[in-house]
Amino acid sequence: MRFDIDREYLLSQLERLLRIPSPTGYTDSIVHHVSAELEHLGVDAELTRRGEIRARLPGEQALGARAIVAHLDTLGAMVKRLKDNGRLEVVPIGHWSARFAEGARCTVFSDERVFRGTILPLKASGHTFNREVDSLPVGWDFVELRVDERSDNAADLVRHGIEPGDIVAIDPQFEFLDNGYIVSRHLDDKAGVALMLAALQALVRGGMVPPVDTYWMFTIAEEVGVGAASILLPEIASLVAIDNGTTAPGQNSREYGVTVAMGDETGPFDYHLTRKLLGLAREHGIATQRDVFRYYRSDLASALVAGNDIRTALLTFGIDASHGYERITIDALDSVAALIAAYVVSPVLIKRDARPIGPVEGFTSQPEGPAPD
Repeated sequence: MRFDIDREYLLSQLERLLRIPSPTGYTDSIVHHVSAELEHLGVDAELTRRGEIRARLPGEQALGARAIVAHLDTLGAMVKRLKDNGRLEVVPIGHWSARFAEGARCTVFSDERVFRGTILPLKASGHTFNREVDSLPVGWDFVELRVDERSDNAADLVRHGIEPGDIVAIDPQFEFLDNGYIVSRHLDDKAGVALMLAALQALVRGGMVPPVDTYWMFTIAEEVGVGAASILLPEIASLVAIDNGTTAPGQNSREYGVTVAMGDETGPFDYHLTRKLLGLAREHGIATQRDVFRYYRSDLASALVAGNDIRTALLTFGIDASHGYERITIDALDSVAALIAAYVVSPVLIKRDARPIGPVEGFTSQPEGPAPD
């Protein structure tokens, strides 16, 4: 039986998350919001020094705990230089193309004030530059930020209080369509956060007690490669990340159902945990497809590089134009949320994982092919 996910709650949370600017390095407001929502759901949460969130859904036992993770931070930009023409040179926060920055409305957070503006190509006016507007190269060296204040030179910018290092948040420009499509920037990974909250709500509402403690974790620097490096606990044996799946030519991801990632640029995900999730999806009637991502890292990579001995798996909702102007469907979000809920209450199959180290007895095995001649 598939878990009943409250889609109205999921979408309302996604809209609220999208309205809160949270480029990496400017995440305090969204941390407060998610912490308050966890409290509303009746789940105790604690924060690290920088604001990563770790909430615990108590289980029948503590050891061999499970964890689910998504990231609160998004792509953005930072002021690099105040230009003589009264505009701002910016550099990206996270990896995204200046092609998607051109024309974006944005907010500049200075130490004292908030400014609105637009990121434009250096040659933005066809009436001035004629065909040169089409021949200008694409890149961060070829765009600038126009602040919506009188700024004729760098001195004007200084008087406004704008400085190098100020954070720039890009407007999401979201649309929720009646046919189930959702179009917005920053669906990576605010959609993941929203569906995690919806899965947690379904479990709490149903009074479900998992077999082991389950931690719901929200990181704040995944887009710059830090992610879940410092938030795990020794008792956590497995970590499932929720992030975007890239629906694009050459990929097997879809905008419907759950795309189960089998591996990314850091290598294969855990054999047994991944196949457990695929089995649960079949059992609960949740459509899935598998994919492998070549140019992709998630919270899992940072957790493993930090030295954590954990099983890892990546569940994704298919996104078209990832790190650009993205599109998803409510079907995919509902499907991933239902699979998370099913996983959290599923029996623990690898009992040995409750211990960080032990003898070979109880260790897993994988199918073997025929012996070579």
